[in-house]
Amino acid sequence: MNKPMAATHSGSSLLKAVPMLLLFSSGFILGMISIANFPKFYESPFLSPMLHSLVPSSSRPIMQPSPSPETPCVWPPPLPSSTPTPAPSPPSTPTGLMGFLAPSGVTHNMTDEELLWRASMAPRVSRAPYSRVPKVAFLFLVRAKLPLRLLWEKFFAGHGKELYSIYVHSDPPFAASLPTDSVFYGRMIPSQRTTWGDANLVEAERRLLANALLDLSNERFALLSESCIPIFDFPTVYAHLTGSNDSFVDCFDNAGARARYRPALFAPHNITAAQWRKGSQFFEMDRALAVEVVSDERYFPAFRDSCAGRRGCLIDEHYIPTLVSLLRWRRNANRTLTYTEWRPRRPHPRSHGARDVTEELFGKMRGGAGNCSYNGKASDVCFVFARKFSPDALAPLLELAPKVIGFG
Repeated sequence: MNKPMAATHSGSSLLKAVPMLLLFSSGFILGMISIANFPKFYESPFLSPMLHSLVPSSSRPIMQPSPSPETPCVWPPPLPSSTPTPAPSPPSTPTGLMGFLAPSGVTHNMTDEELLWRASMAPRVSRAPYSRVPKVAFLFLVRAKLPLRLLWEKFFAGHGKELYSIYVHSDPPFAASLPTDSVFYGRMIPSQRTTWGDANLVEAERRLLANALLDLSNERFALLSESCIPIFDFPTVYAHLTGSNDSFVDCFDNAGARARYRPALFAPHNITAAQWRKGSQFFEMDRALAVEVVSDERYFPAFRDSCAGRRGCLIDEHYIPTLVSLLRWRRNANRTLTYTEWRPRRPHPRSHGARDVTEELFGKMRGGAGNCSYNGKASDVCFVFARKFSPDALAPLLELAPKVIGFG
């Protein structure tokens, strides 16, 4: 009884194993077929990007399909795009040398500290790599108006702006707008308030010089006021300034000059009474001296501090003359080119009105006291500018200019 039952059980187990063997065999055969066809599957354009991202680059097979004559040599072919490809932006034009030599205008947002630092830069190479025409910078330090502007307009008329540049410091700015064809239009530099006899006058002078120094063609710098006039025509003034070997800074030493020297303020800055000088505020200087003035951080603080809490300290008559003395500046004529008629025991010079404007006055102003030298030789031209002229002098000046001054 037990043997037949055992045989029946073995046959049943064998019958159950047969399907498992058949399933295994079928899976083996299908696997071999898949392996045989895997390269073609890998080359599919739809699955290849995904597979490439999964397979390490070192183990990827190198596939280079052969292009057909009808399709370009790009694989895979690019998909059409509805968004047009933006055009490449044109390359920026590099700034040439001339872009650094002459600013296009005089307006900027630099602080005084930034301006003086920028203006103090000076080329060390003496030979310029471009054709250079020296310009004269006319620096007008005025108070809200230019009453003699029409005379100056005629002075500059007909002469190329490659020969001169104009800078105006005025706070408050001009009340009336200037005509667009005026030589003064657009020449107002960023300005600050000034007060007679205060240190801010010297700060304004340094500000004017610094703005003018930004134009590397400016070689001579003449400080003027709203009451100044030219007493020669433009060609004569231009030739006299650009042809000079010296600067024209009034610089003298006498008992009256030393009366304003304050040892407690100036001695700590190594400014002695023997070096103290006085002179006219209205200078004409070359570029080298102008750079020294705007670069000075050693002596100017002493002059500025000497005015703190004081009215009428008049350092505008002492700072630049004393700086020239401290620097031992040899290329200086020790005189001004601006004629001024001082009256005994008066703090201000004489102001010339309409009745004073005569040919005799111009002869007196041009020659001055005589005994003037120019480039080491005697000269009959002592002054090329003059002050002070009141607004009512404009009409007779315009009338006399063609005959006496040579323009208009």
